[in-house]
Amino acid sequence: MIQNLIKDHEIILASGSPRRQKFFEDLLIPVTIDVRSVDEIYPEILEGREITDFLSKLKAEAFKNLQANQILITSDTIVYCVAKALGKPRDHDHAVEMINMLSGKEHEVITSVCFTYREKQEVLNYTTKVTFADLTQEEIEFYVANYKPFDKAGGYAIQEWIGLIGIESISGSYFNVVGLPTNLVYKTLKRILKE
Repeated sequence: MIQNLIKDHEIILASGSPRRQKFFEDLLIPVTIDVRSVDEIYPEILEGREITDFLSKLKAEAFKNLQANQILITSDTIVYCVAKALGKPRDHDHAVEMINMLSGKEHEVITSVCFTYREKQEVLNYTTKVTFADLTQEEIEFYVANYKPFDKAGGYAIQEWIGLIGIESISGSYFNVVGLPTNLVYKTLKRILKE
């Protein structure tokens, strides 16, 4: 059990996402939340998981001088559709535009997780494929007006109304679409703690 390995370690989760924080709570892994401001800008030549790999490492750069018993976890998620990365929408109209782009198509939800510890760093990424049904403009406007998904990559949350009515199929980890590939994180953290 991972709980037996954690005793002398501090796991730092650098994420303000309530969904990611809840995942660690549900995994019974105690974490210290420490969110630091980072300009999430990446080189335009990057594609797909290169973007999330880059940003998850960039977020780790805000932390200097980690203690030997500390493990820092930073992560980034994008929705990738028609070779375009969709981050968090700026406002109502931007969220509507994003969901219109996803309607009736398959897209990828890509998450990279960066583990920084004992002067080492490793980045893992995971991709889930999601297919949306054709959504009406009325449905899209209703969702954005009522759920305000402005802190969600791609402008939607699979666990909300839009996911219930709009997701036709999903290939890969559901939890990754919510915000974190939990199985991969658990397995990696267990291995690091055993080193």
